[in-house]
Amino acid sequence: MFEIAINQDHLEKLAREVIEERVKEIDQKIFFMDTKQVLQYVNMSWNSFNTNIMADPNFKAAIRLGSKWLFNKKELDNYLDRFFHEVRDSGGDIQQYKRRNA
Repeated sequence: MFEIAINQDHLEKLAREVIEERVKEIDQKIFFMDTKQVLQYVNMSWNSFNTNIMADPNFKAAIRLGSKWLFNKKELDNYLDRFFHEVRDSGGDIQQYKRRNA
């Protein structure tokens, strides 16, 4: 008879490492995102995204291709990270943050 012992912590660590590696691979493959992908990514409507993100003069992660917007994922991630920290550090409300800094 065989006995198999599984170390749950080690198994979880291995799973996390594999998942993180896969996420990095996927992240490296995506350069541009279209509007639909970005809106799903940030979980916002177009109006909210346009009002709170695109209208910011510091937002430079988008270019146009005819009538289509293309977003550089790395620049978008960098902007969103800064934006999140600025909003959080000023009270956590995007609408009030925009009013104070408009």
